[in-house]
Order: sequence, then structure tokens, then C-alpha cells
Amino acid sequence: MSKNRSFLSILVPAATVFFSSACIMVLELVASRLIAKHLGASLYTWTSVIGIVLAGITVGNYLGGRIADSFPARKALAVLLGISSVACVGIVVLNNLVGDWIWLWKLSWPVHVFTHVFLIFMLPSTLLGTVSPVVAKMALDRGLPTGRTVGDIYAFGAAGSIAGTFLAGFYLIAAMGTVAIIWSVGVVLLLMAILYWARLWALYIWAAIFLALMTMAMVPVRWAESTASSLALRQKPDPYVLYEDESQYSYIAVRRTSNTMDKRAFMLDKLMHSQIIMNDIFNLQYPYERIYAAVTHLLARDKGRISVLAIGGGGYVFPRYIEKIWPGSRIDVVEIDPRVTEAAMRAFGLKRDTPINTFTMDARNYVDELLEIRRTGGQVPRYDFIYEDAFNDYSVPCQLITKEFNDKIIQILADDGVYIINLIDTYDSGLFLGTFVKTLRQTFPHVYVVAEKGARLAMRDTFVVIASQQEINLENGLEKLMAEIGLWILNDSEIETLIEKGRGIILTDDYAPVENMLTPVVRRSALQSLFNKYMQRVLMLESQGRLDESLAIYKEIIEVDPAKSVMAYNSMGRILARQGKWQEVINAAQNAIEYNSKAEAKHSMSDMYFNIGLASKKLGRDKEGSEYIHKAIKGYHEDLVREPNSIKTIRDLGNALLEIGSFSEATEYLQKALDMNPLEVESNITLANAFLTQQRYDDAIALLKKAIASFSDVRNEAAVVELQRFLWYVEDKKNTNEK
Repeated sequence: MSKNRSFLSILVPAATVFFSSACIMVLELVASRLIAKHLGASLYTWTSVIGIVLAGITVGNYLGGRIADSFPARKALAVLLGISSVACVGIVVLNNLVGDWIWLWKLSWPVHVFTHVFLIFMLPSTLLGTVSPVVAKMALDRGLPTGRTVGDIYAFGAAGSIAGTFLAGFYLIAAMGTVAIIWSVGVVLLLMAILYWARLWALYIWAAIFLALMTMAMVPVRWAESTASSLALRQKPDPYVLYEDESQYSYIAVRRTSNTMDKRAFMLDKLMHSQIIMNDIFNLQYPYERIYAAVTHLLARDKGRISVLAIGGGGYVFPRYIEKIWPGSRIDVVEIDPRVTEAAMRAFGLKRDTPINTFTMDARNYVDELLEIRRTGGQVPRYDFIYEDAFNDYSVPCQLITKEFNDKIIQILADDGVYIINLIDTYDSGLFLGTFVKTLRQTFPHVYVVAEKGARLAMRDTFVVIASQQEINLENGLEKLMAEIGLWILNDSEIETLIEKGRGIILTDDYAPVENMLTPVVRRSALQSLFNKYMQRVLMLESQGRLDESLAIYKEIIEVDPAKSVMAYNSMGRILARQGKWQEVINAAQNAIEYNSKAEAKHSMSDMYFNIGLASKKLGRDKEGSEYIHKAIKGYHEDLVREPNSIKTIRDLGNALLEIGSFSEATEYLQKALDMNPLEVESNITLANAFLTQQRYDDAIALLKKAIASFSDVRNEAAVVELQRFLWYVEDKKNTNEK
């Protein structure tokens, strides 16, 4: 056989395995991005994606060999590639469905991630894995040399895998987005199938169906979006998403999180990284940001300008806070993802002409560059404050937590400078937190840990770690914040206990098993995600009036996560009250009180006392009811000492006072709750109801009309409808009373 003929004979098989292998790797890279939207990006997700795709290829190779021996190669390839195209549509559909399957969230986290990836990607990987053996058989049937042919098939398959990996990772995901890539892969596979068996009419029928489905899934037209959502070809539209993008690093979204104000959340993959009330940069939303601010104010009180470095940009909330409080300061931000910075500019209030300096690179590389400039005699900044905000509970950049990195940080920090880091852990485990503190102590003589008091509970929480070369009196600087949000500054004994939990490990560039240390955090986070799924479901059922089903879900919540018992029993009491089952309301509240007495973490029982009091009065037990309502009032006053700005507590106190006939005092509290947030439906209705109870009909009507006008201005139609119904009710009461 001549060399030209040999080359032409191997060209089609080589091209086939090249493109099919490229498609496999493109799907593998896309898999990691799709899964991150539901489960975050972690070692668990990457392990599952790589393992399952390899497993699919293995099974596909095994099956492909048997298919090659049983069917004509060209026709078999056409069918396999056509079915693979169908499987691509299946990826889109399953990805939109599987994340909402509650049974998955009940599994342990590694099993959950594995099962999620398996359901979506095992079949496509297996189908594409069948291609190579069938192609090899087709090439050998042409009489080509066995060894050379098999070697060529392997080589072109590997080359295709490499090309697919680089193409997806460096270009396609950022340029097209994950879903568009999957549809494109489906098109490529379908075209290859038609080229192999042009007379197979089923392929053309599927081509027409595929084109229709892709149009519905991709065209930005309302009818297409609605139809595609019902077929799970698109995610259900979220009217609160103001901006979304995909980069090589993450899925980025900005969501509006309040109907009453322009409050937004900055999302990376499934995790919320920043919150902001637009045009109110001083109102920091996260406790850890308020701790950052308090420490900065404490140590920079005599400085007109400061020099700060923020590792991790996110929504650029805290750098902008620094810019406003200390104008003219040097503010450097190291953010590895340029699309994150772009999102902050487009939808999170960061101005394009901001004086904040952004360095688009890895923070370790940035610090290395500064030290290299210094080594060669150049001038580099020495920062007064370095804030690290690049960690979450699913992934921690290992290069930013080691002793070697800390040794570099201290070199670019002023002698009286402070290195402040926020990280997530559970205090009862404390493995990562304790290890991190011990590692920091190898570089910094003074290390402090601050958290909310709730961090003592067995749940994931944010801890702020503060490292410096000089001693800091945090108690004086954080006194006001301690009263506002209940801070917990760990003492020396508690920090030593944490370090013991870290098992004496020091994190280094050679050894930093962070993912293993964060296993309890991921487990707790998964439980919180399950709770969120339950709440989405139960709120939908309540809105549909399916109250018994809602009660069943709350009971399931208590079984799955006993720590949510008080909340669940309280919600059950609210539903049972709607059904007029007053004795069951009392039973639910007593169950909550009993649970709370045994739990390590104590919750406020004010709502429970109020529920028992209200239900007792409905059952004619007025004396018992009044006693419990007075206990509730006492509890609400105590709650307000801890959280003086809690609108809910102020409103609940007003309602309780209303029940015992303290109309003047009740109205005062209800008016205060409304003044704190005029655009809250419940506060408007509660105060109007207080006026109604006192037969102050005109006051109630005036209040409701004003509220309706306000909610109309912000186009909150649901609120307008609810308020209008109550207005009609009040007007009817007034007319009846005047007759």
C-alpha cells in the first residue's frame, strides 16, 4: 500500500477519534463548571468529574469493542454519535433538574457530589468512549498495518483530548458559556453521525428536533424562555438576577435580595461572597466586614490616609468603604479573575474611574513580584492593613495559607501593620482554624481570633483572624460592635484549645491538606443547603394553601437537622394557627421549649411563649394565656437588649402588647418598626391592625393608602394587592360600625 493511500485511509478514522476525544474533554471541563453552580468548586467535585468521566470512557471502550465485532463500523459509528448528540441534550435537562432533587441532599456530601455527577455525565462519557474501538476496527478492516493503525488511533485520540482541554479551558467557557458549549458539542456529534450514514432518516428527524430544542434553549425570546423552562432546557428564570457571566474561574451572578430596597448579593458559583445596599457603602452587611472596619478604625484613628491591600476583590465592598472613610489612601486589590472586577463595575456599584488599583493575578504572584522589586533595589509599598478574603468553605487557595506565604506577607507589612483574614470553619471541629492559627504564630507574635457568639454552636461560621507584630487591645476597639452583634473575642485559653484541635499541624507549601480539614464544614454547609431546599418547597406549598404538606416537611426538617427544631416548631405553630388547631399550636411550642432546654445552644423562646399564650386564650384559658403573653413580652425586651435594631422583635413586642390591651405602648413599638423600614408589608399591616383594634379606622385607612402608593412607586404588585385587600376589609369594618 502506498504512503499516500495509507495516509488517506487513516485520515477519516484519525479525524473521528480526534474530534470525539476533544468532545469528551470539553464536556469534562464543562462538567466542573456546571456542577459548581449547584455544589461549589472543591476537591470533591473535581475528583467526581474526573473519576466518572474516566469510568465512562472505560465502560465505553469495553462496550465499543463488542459493538465493533457485532455491527458494521460505519453504521455503528453513526448511531453511537447520534445517540451521543441526544445525550448532550440530556446533560442540559438533567443539570436543571438534579440540583432540586431533595433526596440527593440527604446523602453524605461526597456521595451526593458523586451521585450528582454520575447522573449527568456517566452516560455521555460512556457513549463517547465507545467511539475509539469502533474506529480502530473500521481502520483495520481497510487492511492497514495493525500496530501502526492502533498507534495512530491512540495518538490522534490523545491529541484531540489535549486540544479539547485547552480549547475549553482557555477560550470556550469564557467566550460562550457552559450551556452553549454543550449544544455546540451536540451539533458537532450530530454532523459527524450524518457524515457516516447520510441515508439514515432518523438522524434528520433528530436534527430537526435538536434544532427546535436548541432554539428554545438559546433564543432570548419570552415564548422560547417559557417553553424551555417547562421542558427543563433552561433554568427557571430568576427575576432577581441582575447580571450573570461565566469566566474560566467561576459562574458569576449579581442578585437583588430585597423587594424593599436595592440590596444585592454577589455570587461566585453557588456561594454568596458580598452583599451591599446600593448607594450606601457605609452600611456593611457582613459581620466580618464590620469587624474589619472596627479593627481598622481602632488602629488607624490618627491617620488621615492609610495603605491597604485586599486579597480577593469579590464585590469590592470593603475596599470602597476604605476609599470613602480614608480618601486619598492607597488601596490595592489583587483579584485573579478580571470578569469578577467587570461584574462589580456593571452591577455592584464599582466605578470604572475608581482610584482603587486592581491587579489581575494570583495574590502569591503579586507578593512575589513586590519582593523581587525590593530585592533589586526598587521601592514597594509597605501596607498598614492587608485583608485576605479569598477563602470559602468549599475551596481554599492552598498557596495563600502556608507559613512560606505568611513569611512573605510580613515583609510587605508596616511594622505596626495588621494582617486580617476571614475563614470559615466549625468551632466544634476547628481543625482548619486551629491549624491556620498555629501556622500564623510561626510568623507573627500576636494572633487573635474574633467571631460572632453563635460561632460556639456546632455550625459553620466565619472567623476573623488578626495577626500583627505588636499587641492589640481588641476589647476596647470592638466594644461597640460587641454590643451590637454579640462578638466573641477568643481568650488565650480558647485559642490554645483551637490549636490543640489542629493536631499540631503547620501548613507549608509541601503539606496543606485543607480539603480534608474542611470536611466538617462542607458537611454542615450541605445540611444548610438541604434546609434551603426544604424551605423553598415549604414556602411554595404554603402559598398554594397546601398546609398539611407544609407541616410534613417541617417535621422532616426536625428529623434531618435537629438544630432547626425551634424554627420549625415555630413555623408549624403559625400554620396550625391558620387551621385553628389551637391545642396543636400549644403542643408545637412546648416541643420547642423542651428541645431548647436540652440543647447546648439556647434560643429565644419569646415567640413560643406568645404562641402558647395566644392559643390558650383562643381555647378560653385567659389566665394561662395572659401569663404566657407576659413571659413573651419580657423575653422580647431581653431580645431587644441583644439586638436593639431587630424590626421583627420590635414588631412582635408590639403585637404582644396589643394582646394584653396596652394599645398606646403597642402602637409606639409598631410605629417604630414601620419607621425603620416603611417598605415592609407586614409592618404596615400590623400597625393598621393595631389602629383597627382601637377602632381608629381613619388612621388605619390613611396608613394603608400611603403604603399602597409607596409600593406602587417601587412596582411591588404583590404587596399592593395584599394591602388593598386589607384596606377593603378596614373600610368594610368602618362602614359596619357607623351603621
